[in-house]
Amino acid sequence: MSVDVEDWFQVQAFAGTIARGAWESLPRRVEENTDRLLALFDDAGVRATFFTLGWVAERHPALVRRIVAGGHELASHGHMHELVHAIGPERFRADLLRARAALEDAGGVAVIGYRAPTFSIGPASAPWAHAILAETGHRYSSSIFPVKHDLYGAPDAPRGPWRPDASGVVELPMTTVRLGGRNLPCSGGGWFRLIPYALFRGGLRRVNAVERRAGIFYFHPWEIDPSQPRVAEAPRLSRFRHYTGMSTMAARVGRLLRDFTWGRMDEVFAHEIAAIHP
Repeated sequence: MSVDVEDWFQVQAFAGTIARGAWESLPRRVEENTDRLLALFDDAGVRATFFTLGWVAERHPALVRRIVAGGHELASHGHMHELVHAIGPERFRADLLRARAALEDAGGVAVIGYRAPTFSIGPASAPWAHAILAETGHRYSSSIFPVKHDLYGAPDAPRGPWRPDASGVVELPMTTVRLGGRNLPCSGGGWFRLIPYALFRGGLRRVNAVERRAGIFYFHPWEIDPSQPRVAEAPRLSRFRHYTGMSTMAARVGRLLRDFTWGRMDEVFAHEIAAIHP
């Protein structure tokens, strides 16, 4: 179980509408929404991994401490939610270091996991990105989505844990199901809000029972917040992707917590991580 901790105005769907320079002037809702998730997990007895923006950690250190105090894993989502393939190796390294410092200063624990914003590590960037992750002290990445999508995706990438670079970290890709010669998403986020719950549950059960593998689920604090501000000037497709299904998301996540057994990334995949970083 994983949460990508970012605020409503930091999503890629609004990147062309809301400038980063405007972030400071917008109402923050990430702390309240993440606290709701912490309560939801606590009630279900679930410990998760929180891939948190360094930008959020710098402004909400008490929230980061509550994540750690709840027994959850603190991991990195980068600092400024920039696409890895767009910023290149040097800026990627700087972004990683700044985020890791902010997270570890706030949380008081080592940060070993990373998830790229918008799954923006693909075939071209995977080797150098995973090598830089290892160089900057990380031990695993969960940044590649082996599907075809207009914003991200690496449909030909392995569907299970793998190592894109000999000197890099292990990659724990987002969960997919194989059907009709294609990889179909079964990981969460907007897909989870759009797909009928029974269908999603069936796909995840297939991964567990038939493929004998753990599935990875992800979502964001803003997805359980139907009262958040509306960005009317954003493109229609962006608004559809962002707002659809929010009113039922919290209940659906609660149902998912009851239907499966969940844990932290660093614990569920401890063997795969240790195989590369003993």
